[in-house]
Amino acid sequence: MRHDRESVHYRARQQHGFTMIELIVVIVILGILAATALPKFVDLSSDAKASVLKGFAGAAFGAMTTNYGGCSVTSHSTAGANAAKCHTVRYCDDIEPVLQQPLDPTEYTISHTDLSAVNGTTGACTMTQISTGDTVSFGGISAGNP
Repeated sequence: MRHDRESVHYRARQQHGFTMIELIVVIVILGILAATALPKFVDLSSDAKASVLKGFAGAAFGAMTTNYGGCSVTSHSTAGANAAKCHTVRYCDDIEPVLQQPLDPTEYTISHTDLSAVNGTTGACTMTQISTGDTVSFGGISAGNP
């Protein structure tokens, strides 16, 4: 009988849950994982801003190309019914009103580079993100010039 009482007493003292040391070890491991992963997530904002800048530059290039196509169809006439199809573009920043999503002038600028008054002349335009100072170049094409 004594043996049975000891086993009952032993079972009553069995541990339930985690010890303080086990909990601290888990917290330390989670802290180390968070410290190594956090810089990667913090850096994503600069990657996102760079991607937005490249996206806007791509949209500006596409708008210039589409505008040139519309101007070619109308013999580069920007008057009357042709005004919706052809906009005058002599400088890189002339394309801003044609963009579907206008640029925020407090955040982005497009260089005022002269592409030429001769329609179809290409040149390099530069878009700058003011907050970061990052720049990206894209091709421009003059159109709608008399």
